[in-house]
Amino acid sequence: MNTYFNPGCAISIYKPEIENKIIEYLNKNYEETAIHKICCRHEPQIEKGSLIINVCAGCDRRFRSLYEGISTISLWEIIDDLDPFAYPDYQGLKMSVHDACPVREKPQIHRAVRNLLKKMNIEVLETKFNGTRSICCGDDFYPKHSVDKIHIAMRKRAESMPCEDVCVYCVSCIKSMHIGGKTPRHLVDLLMNEATDPQTHDTVKWHEQLQEYIDCH
Repeated sequence: MNTYFNPGCAISIYKPEIENKIIEYLNKNYEETAIHKICCRHEPQIEKGSLIINVCAGCDRRFRSLYEGISTISLWEIIDDLDPFAYPDYQGLKMSVHDACPVREKPQIHRAVRNLLKKMNIEVLETKFNGTRSICCGDDFYPKHSVDKIHIAMRKRAESMPCEDVCVYCVSCIKSMHIGGKTPRHLVDLLMNEATDPQTHDTVKWHEQLQEYIDCH
């Protein structure tokens, strides 16, 4: 079985330098892993029986459901199962978690995310609708609804979070939580002890960036 890491369009736009850190970690601590940059909306062009490691919930869903013979696993599950990782210590910081809707039916990912937060000394205060009962952050409504209606949904979801800091593991969820008035903390940033930067949070411009990447990859 060949193993690949696909960072997804969102991470590649958000912090492309993190790709190399993840690949280096996987090759040192997991198994031989090659970079895979074809967008999940296109034929992956890899051998049947291959495994794709991802950090994007949307990539996880599309690769495993659209392409025969391809299996997926999240980076979070892999790190959680391995011993060597230099976890930063957040000294009991309280944080809520927004679970991405494309992996709503994968409790193993929800468990891994919370295990990693615990290993970083982060206390999770759950929102009512979490894990398999999670509610969309609002971004998935684009372009089916007006931007005004989308932002209302984003604010409603953000307001349901008990904590000011909200762990997300989807870059679009960063934008949604920021628009909703919370402080988003992407899990990959937490693991790398880096700040989370909302960057472009204009909903239309963000989706234009995503589409440009999709078309080119």
